[in-house]
Amino acid sequence: MLVGLTLVVQIVVGLVLTQGVVQNIVHTSISLLSIISASLLASVAYRSAWPISAVPDAPAKPAEADDFVGPYTWREKIKDYVSLTKPGVISLLILTTITSMYITPAGMPSLALVLWTAVGGWLMAAASHAFNCYLDRDIDVLMGRTGRRPIPSGRIPGWHAIVLGVVLMLISAVILVVYANWLAAALAFAGLVYYVFIYTMWLKRSSFNNIVIGGGAGAFPPLVGWAAMTGSLTLPSLFLFAIIFYWTPPHFWALAIIRSKDYARAGVPMLPVVAGDAETRWQIVLYTILMFIVTIMPTPLQMLGMAYLVMAIGLGAIFAYYALRLNREGTTASAWGLYRYSLLYLALLFGAMVIDRIYFA
Repeated sequence: MLVGLTLVVQIVVGLVLTQGVVQNIVHTSISLLSIISASLLASVAYRSAWPISAVPDAPAKPAEADDFVGPYTWREKIKDYVSLTKPGVISLLILTTITSMYITPAGMPSLALVLWTAVGGWLMAAASHAFNCYLDRDIDVLMGRTGRRPIPSGRIPGWHAIVLGVVLMLISAVILVVYANWLAAALAFAGLVYYVFIYTMWLKRSSFNNIVIGGGAGAFPPLVGWAAMTGSLTLPSLFLFAIIFYWTPPHFWALAIIRSKDYARAGVPMLPVVAGDAETRWQIVLYTILMFIVTIMPTPLQMLGMAYLVMAIGLGAIFAYYALRLNREGTTASAWGLYRYSLLYLALLFGAMVIDRIYFA
């Protein structure tokens, strides 16, 4: 049914687009994605039959009396479908996509290119999260933070998330190929594959390094923005990838410390579950140092100027303060402090890059 849906999309595109070259590009991209979608669904079906973790497939948690007030309305249903895409998580990722477009050697991007690249990137990230919600449905039901999500609570059938993911993935690919370029579309899709297959299906349930390696999935958005502007990847774009790669462990481990009991109950080998809170806090400090070093390198390499360096040092010093406080105190409050600041930090750091390029270049 899902692969058939892609054929319907091809027909619609063929009727809407009149330029032969664009038609061929879009039809080819959708055809390739049809094959990829079929492979994805086959892999999902295989995983469903043979779980990759020792955690048994838990039954859906029945809705409790306080879960709903009155009937399950269309507005609530739409809200549930949107929640499958985790829009709050995507917002920060797309910010890195947009800001990266303003610091390339290609100059200032057009508003249309920024808009379409952001929309395409948003939809691809949303698709990856929809697949994640389906694949993690058996462990979500065991965790307090995720137990009331639409699928584990039984409000939405799991296969709906697969359909939603495939549709969003195809629409994203069409948008990025038509309005940006093939490289941007390929990088966005690579981010989805990394997140769904490498992190969700493999590392998350099998290794305490799941966040260290799997966190690379969240580092693709700035590459998408850079490629949309330049049509290539260069050393500066790889530094943007590295910044998010090294930012992810201290950011996520702070939350993992807070939710360690949930992860232990679900059998997910997050670092606090495997090595304990004390070792996790020390690793947060180490990765904060690595992240700090990477964030100041763009200035010595003449990628960005002194204004960025001053802002990066200031923001990094505050990050280090929160990391050291967590290591010293080991309290839930200090973990929340680091986690919340880390979100603000990444947004401000990428904003500092744009400020440096626009006002101080």
